[in-house]
Amino acid sequence: MRLKSQHVFILVVTLVLIVFFAFGSLFNNRGAKRDGADAKPVPVGQQAVQVRVTPETSRPIEVVLRGRTEAARSVVVRSETAGVVAAAPTIEGSFVAKGQILCRLSVDARQAALDQTRAALKSRQLQREAAAQLAEKGFRSQTQVLEAQANLDAAQAAVRQAEIVLNQVNIRAPFSGVFDKRDAEIGAYLAPGQACGTMIELNPLLVVGDAPETDAGKLRVGAAAQARLVSGQILTGRVRYVSREADPQTRTYRVEIAAQNPGNSIRSGLSSDLRVQAGAGAAHLVPVSALVLDSAGRQGVRQIVNGDVVAFAPVAVLEETSGGVWVSGLKGSVQIVTVGQSFVADGQKVKVAQAR
Repeated sequence: MRLKSQHVFILVVTLVLIVFFAFGSLFNNRGAKRDGADAKPVPVGQQAVQVRVTPETSRPIEVVLRGRTEAARSVVVRSETAGVVAAAPTIEGSFVAKGQILCRLSVDARQAALDQTRAALKSRQLQREAAAQLAEKGFRSQTQVLEAQANLDAAQAAVRQAEIVLNQVNIRAPFSGVFDKRDAEIGAYLAPGQACGTMIELNPLLVVGDAPETDAGKLRVGAAAQARLVSGQILTGRVRYVSREADPQTRTYRVEIAAQNPGNSIRSGLSSDLRVQAGAGAAHLVPVSALVLDSAGRQGVRQIVNGDVVAFAPVAVLEETSGGVWVSGLKGSVQIVTVGQSFVADGQKVKVAQAR
């Protein structure tokens, strides 16, 4: 059977298309293989990171503590003798000067006892003078003169004792400060040792903090310190005491800073943020975002060593500022990973690019 011309044309076109696609597929496969052979495999862990070069800077070191204000002295003023409170001239909470009367007991027979001893003293003085005159005339021996002198001395001692007992009815402030609390009102009976009230000294004022074991060794007596109170007020002073023995429960060391408090305007018991100067040391300014935690939970940064190797370096935060955080624990000029630090690990090689 003879094919028509149009059928022949269709067959030829079909064969041409088949040949075209076959050759195209063959060349594409060869090109893909060649490209695959020429391309270099990307090593595992070759991740790109950005770094910032941070120089070492000498910076004052501050120990930051939570503190509270305390009175420099707090004393419970007690009675030295027994008696009924006859007067309470000092108002509770008022400022008093040293020696001011806080409570006054009834005098009772104390004044009469003093008068009696003074009368006896006069008698002994006359006896001593008479004995001396008679001794000059030979009517008294030297022993009798000495005996009269001894009686006079005893009478003088009795007068002083009676004066002290009488003065003890006035319970006085042992130092200048604030009469913070009254414990005895008019009409109350006080036995020896019972309290009239509590005196506190607020100038100088103490700011007290508890330093952890890691910071206690950095603190020195006489170091400058600053306290910011909850009210916003700022106190400046110096360390006057650092405990040598840790609190058995908290394992912290008591630190006391003495600061001036003119007018006793700042009260005891206010919370504060306390900064104590602890010398100077090496520090680096790093972005806050560069801080990471390692598998052990330590805070630090990731840096580049040996050109392209990631290494973790633990740091301690010294101070936070608007430009970043000052940290200690690094040495020299370092390359801090600022972008990609959370996606790399110690010992990993990376592609390093400078931060923009």
